[in-house]
Amino acid sequence: MITFDRLSYTYPDAARPALGDISLRIEEGAFALLMGPSGAGKSTLLRAINGLVPHFSGGRYRGRVVVDGLEPVQATPQTMSRRVGFVFQNPEAQFVVDRVEDEIAFALENAALPRQEMRVRVEETLDLLDLAPLRDRPLVTLSGGEQQRVAIAAALALRPRILVLDEPTSQLDPKSAEDVLKALVRLNEDLGLTVVLSEHRLERVLRYCDQLIALRADGTLHAAGDPEEVLDEVALTPPLVTVAKALDWRPRPLTVKDGRRFARRIDIPPRPPTQTPARPAPDAPGDVLRIEDLRFSYGGARALAGVSLAVASGELVALMGRNGSGKSTLFNCIVGLLRPERGRVEVDGQSVVGEQTADICRRVGYLPQNPDALLFADTVREELLITLANHGLAESSAPVPLEELLGTLGLAAERDAYPRDLSVGQRQRVALGAVTVTRPHLLLLDEPTRGLDYPTKRTLVALLRRWQATGTAVVLSTHDVELAAQAADRVVILSQGQVIAEGAPATVLGASPLFAPQVARLFPESGWLTAEDALQALGR
Repeated sequence: MITFDRLSYTYPDAARPALGDISLRIEEGAFALLMGPSGAGKSTLLRAINGLVPHFSGGRYRGRVVVDGLEPVQATPQTMSRRVGFVFQNPEAQFVVDRVEDEIAFALENAALPRQEMRVRVEETLDLLDLAPLRDRPLVTLSGGEQQRVAIAAALALRPRILVLDEPTSQLDPKSAEDVLKALVRLNEDLGLTVVLSEHRLERVLRYCDQLIALRADGTLHAAGDPEEVLDEVALTPPLVTVAKALDWRPRPLTVKDGRRFARRIDIPPRPPTQTPARPAPDAPGDVLRIEDLRFSYGGARALAGVSLAVASGELVALMGRNGSGKSTLFNCIVGLLRPERGRVEVDGQSVVGEQTADICRRVGYLPQNPDALLFADTVREELLITLANHGLAESSAPVPLEELLGTLGLAAERDAYPRDLSVGQRQRVALGAVTVTRPHLLLLDEPTRGLDYPTKRTLVALLRRWQATGTAVVLSTHDVELAAQAADRVVILSQGQVIAEGAPATVLGASPLFAPQVARLFPESGWLTAEDALQALGR
């Protein structure tokens, strides 16, 4: 159904091709997963399926792509949109109207569907993605994950033969991600819908795919075919597969259920007592951030219902919870983007409630879910210089040397690139550099690993650890349970605007059916959370 024949593509003014000599075939009715390092060209390859590359982006295009009998280069994106539904990494970029139900109906109205059929399709799509309770909500009031589900619903409403999704679960909590993926599987199996998606959190998707396509960092094809065979050839593997390869489990398990058959044969060493993170006394000077009884509502809908939280100097707290639980709202209240109805927020012992956001952000580094909100300059390097200038600092007096920070973030080769031309993962790292170049005492990171591959996440964790050692406090809002298991000193879970659990990662994550990482489910009661934990304990 989809054929790539020696496809090569280079963006305008780019120094190297984004895709190099790609030849592969995706059969009708396949559930294909595209993987590869950040910046490997995954989004570019997906956009070639519906003609956005090269029609929208320009550049140099060589080779041939055939999709359902049509060549997107000749057919144009408008024609391809009736056969290929597309969901972008940034869902807000494809919204047209203001309300959830209207957004889903918009494409159907443009297609001139009869009113009765349109209403049926909208209802079916709302139910399929559990959006019925949100049907009348303005899109701007939704969380990032809720917006992502609306974007998927809008693409599905046209009932395309092919659905292409660019990191569809990157902003979804584990349960919402599972619900979306199961909905895609039902459409794939029951209706024969061909599904092609890219994803960095392979642990979420591998069980469902029947074809795995791996790109190299230079945009060339590494391997394509049976998932188990491809995973043997690549280094980017989820924790379960990492453990399976190290212990030589065959056939390679792609689900925890399959992995447990092997894990039960292993004698688990006695679990050491779980250490509860030491917390300073309530009035201890070590608290960088203190929140007391914070409350906020959107138009009468309660978003924060009395949140209290303290974060000590040098501590990394993972803030977790379902989509819409209040994580981003909490961050926006801290930095003054939202005014809480009541409660207290202190940074370094001083109240910041009522201060201007610009003043608060001189002390607090804040990385929002959408990195584009922080990107203004013509080059990556200039983004960091702008931050320094806003803080009254010259490059020579930067707390972190610019070239060192760019190298640490894997952006040295992109220092002179236009930030908005980069991949989402690269833009995320640019934005991270912009908020950390001044080394603030408190960092608020909202889904910082969106678009990042496993090695880049490990690099990020190592960087945060170095900053923690000098006293920087970090609050990291994430749906990435593997990241929380790897990085957090303490885990705090929000639900309906309230803190419902907090404690050591092994205690909070290990006991949670929803937030438990793969290794904790593979070896229950072991206290292991990461592949490194398990392999070190097993002497591997």
